[in-house]
Amino acid sequence: MSRKLRMGMIGGGLDAFIGAVHRMAAALDGQIELVCGAFSSKPEKSKQAGASLLLNPARVYESFSEMIKKEKALPDDERMDFVSIVTPNHLHFEPAKLALENGFHVVLDKPATFNLLEAKQLAEIVSATGKYLCLTHTYTGYPMIKEARQQIRSGKFGIIRKVFVEYPQGWLSTFLEGGNQKQASWRTDPAKSGIAGAMGDIGTHAFNLAEYVTGLQIVKICADVNSIVPGRRLDDDGAALLNFNNGASGVLMATQVAAGEENSIKIRVYGEKGGLEWQQEDANTLLVKWIDRPAEIWRAGSAYISDVAKKHCRIPAGHPEGYLEAFANLYRNFAFCLQAALQGKKPEWDVYDFPGIEEGVRGMLFIEKIIESSRSNHKWIDFSL
Repeated sequence: MSRKLRMGMIGGGLDAFIGAVHRMAAALDGQIELVCGAFSSKPEKSKQAGASLLLNPARVYESFSEMIKKEKALPDDERMDFVSIVTPNHLHFEPAKLALENGFHVVLDKPATFNLLEAKQLAEIVSATGKYLCLTHTYTGYPMIKEARQQIRSGKFGIIRKVFVEYPQGWLSTFLEGGNQKQASWRTDPAKSGIAGAMGDIGTHAFNLAEYVTGLQIVKICADVNSIVPGRRLDDDGAALLNFNNGASGVLMATQVAAGEENSIKIRVYGEKGGLEWQQEDANTLLVKWIDRPAEIWRAGSAYISDVAKKHCRIPAGHPEGYLEAFANLYRNFAFCLQAALQGKKPEWDVYDFPGIEEGVRGMLFIEKIIESSRSNHKWIDFSL
């Protein structure tokens, strides 16, 4: 294409952490430009954000419905190509639905929706409209997660037997939502977050990573989910035993009350012949372990990694790449997909993949099933729609 893709944004005002992350990630590879937005439900805040981002004031809107209506009315060579939705969970479905039905592709922050029913409905809309939806499960964008996935797909470890995935954070170890901490307030509010707290916020990441890396699907779950901090209305800690569709078993842990931890998501996968280990806080390293020979240290940017992993690296080995680059990989892959579609070409899914509405539905299923399991007296419950 001879131009950049034009992006609009819903949510992501000046006081929203994740909005700035999305904007930086979208801009990193020079394929996308922000042209419009409805950055807050408060019109004055939306205007302030637009001015700060140097946008045309005429394309800074008071509501997402106004933005979608007015952008649709613009000429083809001016209107946005897609919209990025970075609002709290309860405000995902309606703007995504409206955007898709009016001909716009969507990038959507995870989890996909407020509840499973909305996710299923959104999947039907995506199918009916033929538009693309990218769900920003950031960790799937890391080069060494791509490498881990490729190594498991190659069969070098044999049949996968064990999966351990964990996501410990410590930032909600106190009753932070009792003050003016906006990020804590909405995440612990059932009216905005849904039926889950930590399991919806970070447990979904751990779940998605387990299925993405292994290529397997969870079929049964046995969970224990709790609210540890006094006064908190949603869970802040939990764990689950997992059964996968190939007979493998696993353990998932997610907590936001591991005092002192930051964002230490980690996955270990073991097969018949060996296994691998990756953690975000050392994201450029993949440990590969064998039953009959020394462990190996695989590094991002090196000549020996797979072509897929190489195409998700930007700089040579030894120069750290991190969270923003992984996030940018999702936006870049989404951009490549849209560019191919706009030119009547077939996207290179095997290389430039990104999570979509299917992952979104399974993520919402995970939230419902892990809460259902924790409340149930049954040891195991089926993990199915």
